[in-house]
Amino acid sequence: MDDQFDYVIVGAGSAGCVMANRLSQDGRHRVLLLEFGGPDNSIFIQMPTALSIPMNNPKYIWDYHSEPEPGLGGRALHTPRGKVLGGSSSINGLVYIRGNPLDFDRWRDEGASGWSYADVLPYFRRAEDRAEGPDAYRGSGGPLKTKYGALTNPLHDAWMKAAQAAGYPMTEDVNGYQQEGFGRMDMTVGEGRRWSAANAYLKPALGRKNLEVRTRCLVTRIEWSGRRAVGVRCVQGGREVLVRARAEVILAGGAINSPHLLKLSGIGPADELKAHGVAVVADRPGVGENLQDHLEFYFQIASKKPVTLYSAMNPLAKALIGARWIVFKDGLGATNHFESCGFIRSRPGIRYPDIQYHFLPLAVTYDGQSMAKEHGFQAHVGPMRTKSRGWVRLKSPDPMVKPEIRFNYMSHPDDWTEMRACVRLTREIFAQAPFDPYRGAELQPGAHVLSDAQIDAFIRDKAETAYHPSCSCRMGRADDPMAVVDAQTRVIGVEGLRVADASIMPSITTGNLNAPTIMLAEKASDHILGREPLAPSNADYFVAPHWQTAQR
Repeated sequence: MDDQFDYVIVGAGSAGCVMANRLSQDGRHRVLLLEFGGPDNSIFIQMPTALSIPMNNPKYIWDYHSEPEPGLGGRALHTPRGKVLGGSSSINGLVYIRGNPLDFDRWRDEGASGWSYADVLPYFRRAEDRAEGPDAYRGSGGPLKTKYGALTNPLHDAWMKAAQAAGYPMTEDVNGYQQEGFGRMDMTVGEGRRWSAANAYLKPALGRKNLEVRTRCLVTRIEWSGRRAVGVRCVQGGREVLVRARAEVILAGGAINSPHLLKLSGIGPADELKAHGVAVVADRPGVGENLQDHLEFYFQIASKKPVTLYSAMNPLAKALIGARWIVFKDGLGATNHFESCGFIRSRPGIRYPDIQYHFLPLAVTYDGQSMAKEHGFQAHVGPMRTKSRGWVRLKSPDPMVKPEIRFNYMSHPDDWTEMRACVRLTREIFAQAPFDPYRGAELQPGAHVLSDAQIDAFIRDKAETAYHPSCSCRMGRADDPMAVVDAQTRVIGVEGLRVADASIMPSITTGNLNAPTIMLAEKASDHILGREPLAPSNADYFVAPHWQTAQR
């Protein structure tokens, strides 16, 4: 098995599946995709409504936890990452949110030349096959199927009308011209099933003779010839294997695994590597730093009418939903239930939305581990651009020892200001007349949680990760000492090595990360193959005209 390929891709997640497809597409290059997990054929992965099940199954996740977080009262948060074909796109909430156009213009300003909104929009479009059809912003005919939910539950309508009553705009498409406002939420569902990166990109390419996929294969370090990456060492079936890359090694392990593997292989802060006895290949102090995530909480209201999904939570109802999905691939089994959403600004002087809402017609935690004992509904709400920064650091040079993960949640005072706004602005929306027929008691935070101190205590106890770790190998200028990769995704200071996944985002985007990660891998594929990037778009985008003086 000590064989050679042109490209060796580490990690069959959202980015790795994209690149395995694109790099093998013309048949000229031998491509190897390595994945530590196994196949994604479980019904609980493929059925959209079952999203919380694989997220909690050790068979499908890297079962990471953060270090105790001082800003959250010493709680250590679960940080599951996908360990299965499709990676986290096989265990996530199936939400398709691209981010705000100004996120990508900020990337450009942060040193990622060629990654402005005009540059990346063509790659979002190339990736997408939108059920509702294309326009200047949305794509058709791409590998990634997206669609709107059916909005059959009346609470979605109440949510959007309540937001309008509170003075917020509606938007035709949060992934199009105007993100700001309230509207429908896209999901990565196609043909009634989860349209993960594995279903979208990898499976259509599996018949190619020049693409090989190896599962149950743990990559332990990069192999070097001087400062050039020439392959990887991995453990498969209990034995160590060396796989050589004639052209390049491409890391696509995500925001935890990619910096961890770089450090195990000698790329990272020199003092940290030496402290663990790792020989330094390139002193890159930014590796593992700049870690960012979205933190959120669930604002939960009891429902006076039995219209919520609580009725579907008993074993018989679940069995009927599952049976219908197996036969017809439709009904409640074919949705993630996140069918309406919102993006708002927390206060005047914020140029574009810094708060995101997912509305859900059920009172339950995202991971499905805790559910209210009655009919209820909720909004997942949290700030989008935290100023807190964390890290991924070595605990040991042994690849089997998990790294130290610390997000430093709520370590910046602005995060508290934004979280307090999340509580108060959400309560105001739920107080509007469209919710009058449904609104019962406030289950969480609770009507008594009013002062800054009370809100802060609630956040410390109840805030949860939105599962969006990113930015730990950030992209930037080659002369930036804290940048890890350049604008072509090449690791700075060495040869033959790239990173292309959510870790290279210079800063976190406004929304869920699956869509921008797939876009990033689409664009990286062109850089790797030496192709001219797609022509920039001239599509305009919305900025609230009175953002400097008005919150809405």
